[in-house]
Amino acid sequence: MKNLLRNGLGSARLTPLVLVVSIVALQYGISRGDRALALPGMLVSGMAILAGCLMLAWVRPQRAGLSPPHVMLSLGFGGMLLGLAVDLAGVEAQMLETLCTRSAGMHFFDALRLHWTYLPGMHIGMLIGGLAAIPSLRLLRPDCGRYLCSVLAQNILCSGWMLVGMTLGALAFVGTLQAFSSRGLGDMFGGMFAGMVWGMVISVSLYRGYLNWRERQMVPAPAQSN
Repeated sequence: MKNLLRNGLGSARLTPLVLVVSIVALQYGISRGDRALALPGMLVSGMAILAGCLMLAWVRPQRAGLSPPHVMLSLGFGGMLLGLAVDLAGVEAQMLETLCTRSAGMHFFDALRLHWTYLPGMHIGMLIGGLAAIPSLRLLRPDCGRYLCSVLAQNILCSGWMLVGMTLGALAFVGTLQAFSSRGLGDMFGGMFAGMVWGMVISVSLYRGYLNWRERQMVPAPAQSN
């Protein structure tokens, strides 16, 4: 398990592949009828997730054999898939298709509330998976700094941004791709997963920017000679 997280799911090199394959397989699996109609959403989702992972690797380069943001992202992604499986088992597909149509023109908070109502397992699974990164990272690197691996507030911040990204991504994808694809359900899920990745990018960027700002503030001013 440790080697899987360190060299696979926690790797900035392999995580993008795992995430892209997962979401494309999901979109392909839930598309019924002419799957060619789902290709635009699959393509855009894969590119958006790949671009987000590359940006995350640039913002927070991998060191010491693993990338903590990628570990959290992978666990959150896995939690979303498991939670989504629970949601799909208890909700009719036609109802979810209606959800896509209803949320397309909604404001952010209305769409967030609607998604939570119909897909609670997906959202709760993401939160549980993201927070599971805390003990996982401590297991992988027991000597790592507290600020990096065990601060609960940082993980909650990342989870919050991923939740925001999920809703914004769903709204953006459904609104943009409905002209090219009739598979609104696949587009919604693709937007949620892509938005989650970019939510992590925003969170890590803000945190890294704060650390850089704090370090600059701590640098003593040069002494002035008389």
